[in-house]
Amino acid sequence: MSDTPFYSLRGISKAFPGVKALDQVQLDLYSGEVMALIGENGAGKSTLVKTMTGIYQPDAGELRLAGECISLTTPDAARNLGITAIHQETVLFDELSVTENIFTGHLLTRGPLNMLDWSEMRRQCIKILADIEAQIDPDILLKHLSIGQRHMVAIARALSFNAKVVILDEPTAALSIHETQELYKIVDKLKAAGCAIMFISHKFDEVFAIADRYTVFRDGCFVDQGKIDNVTQAQLVTMMVGRTVDQIYPERAQALGDIVLKVENFSHPTEFHDLSFELRSGEILGFYGLVGAGRTELMQAIYGVSNNITGSLEIAGQVVKIRSPADAIKAGIVYVPEERQSQGVVLDLPIDQNITLPQLNHINKNGLLNPASEYTLADEYASRLQVKAPNWHELVGNLSGGNQQKVVIAKWLATQPKVIIMDEPTKGIDISSKAAVHSFMSELVKQGLAVIMVSSELPEVMGMSDRIIVMSEGLQVSELQRADFNPEKIVSAASGGLNEKTIH
Repeated sequence: MSDTPFYSLRGISKAFPGVKALDQVQLDLYSGEVMALIGENGAGKSTLVKTMTGIYQPDAGELRLAGECISLTTPDAARNLGITAIHQETVLFDELSVTENIFTGHLLTRGPLNMLDWSEMRRQCIKILADIEAQIDPDILLKHLSIGQRHMVAIARALSFNAKVVILDEPTAALSIHETQELYKIVDKLKAAGCAIMFISHKFDEVFAIADRYTVFRDGCFVDQGKIDNVTQAQLVTMMVGRTVDQIYPERAQALGDIVLKVENFSHPTEFHDLSFELRSGEILGFYGLVGAGRTELMQAIYGVSNNITGSLEIAGQVVKIRSPADAIKAGIVYVPEERQSQGVVLDLPIDQNITLPQLNHINKNGLLNPASEYTLADEYASRLQVKAPNWHELVGNLSGGNQQKVVIAKWLATQPKVIIMDEPTKGIDISSKAAVHSFMSELVKQGLAVIMVSSELPEVMGMSDRIIVMSEGLQVSELQRADFNPEKIVSAASGGLNEKTIH
């Protein structure tokens, strides 16, 4: 470990219309070390990453690499210097193979005619995948991979640039427990190779497991930095939000109401089989499982996205046929998807129009737009979910990932549904905003709403749920009441430790 930063930023500022994203911030990355960048959504982390990788150019300040002042006018300029980022939302190409995705932008050629050297690219692809212990076919199209596998391809792509600086932006958000552990091994290898690594995560267990140093931002400003061994989680949280945050999940002791949703013998030819459960008003029903368990596929089927479904579905005692999301919304079922950017929001529309999109006919009478009514409705729900933006006319694409997620939640809550399915509702959301979402979920069930929550975070699913259904390989392997929650039992079931359905 060196005492001299390999990549450093000093006095970096960046402003956009109506907001100053970064204000005289500083940051240091050291060779062979991991620096955790910590801050709430809106703290300036995403803007900083884009500045460090040549997407944005700073309004003020300087960047230094190996002691030399550098100017990153394009992302290619950053990559040519060995600076690369792996983002939470993987930006890859569904119709290209794994090999093509990894080498897009720096294709290998041979001979005087610069013919594409597919054999060498495939060979290097296999080697990189083997180095990160990702068992993925180099020739398979990306669209056939799971979310976790796609993330591993994104990591392999970053490593193909011979990176000296690696920025990991929420890298474990879509990974299973096993894949997360494999990522830790990859990071250890990068450290041993002398890479300078920046790690962004809202999960403090990951920060303390992997980081050597920390830097805290708040509201676009630098707050503090130091060695991770010299700080506690409580101190980091206070620096992040400027106050103490109670991380205990909200107490909920209200009685459950009538059955709102009944699913019987739900099956899909390839994703899940023979799933049955009930959901009551005022209840949060948690679904837990590892990547590939079929949880998201089940939720999409209930919401009418999937075809070839067998089984029955009842809403308030009435059998309903859900053939499309429009049918689901009409029946009072809404779905907050895990993949917010591709499925949850329209990035090029403002916040207020995103939130009111499902209710255009209701808000805008006689086919005439009523912007004032749309803004009023958006204001109510965006404010309640603490969306950080200059105003509700801001484009959703300009928001941080966590604030985009809150816009999705606000959009569906504004429809006043009977059942809301929340698939990884706090994915990419900082600790303070997580507490706000959890509190809001508790408030909703007190009002009689029924909630299904899919979560890969065991503390969250145990802390928020009245019951938990555990899935493994498309099967419902366990159902536990709150009094019987046990982390070892849940993880064992999710890992295939139980081979038949058990109800406690």
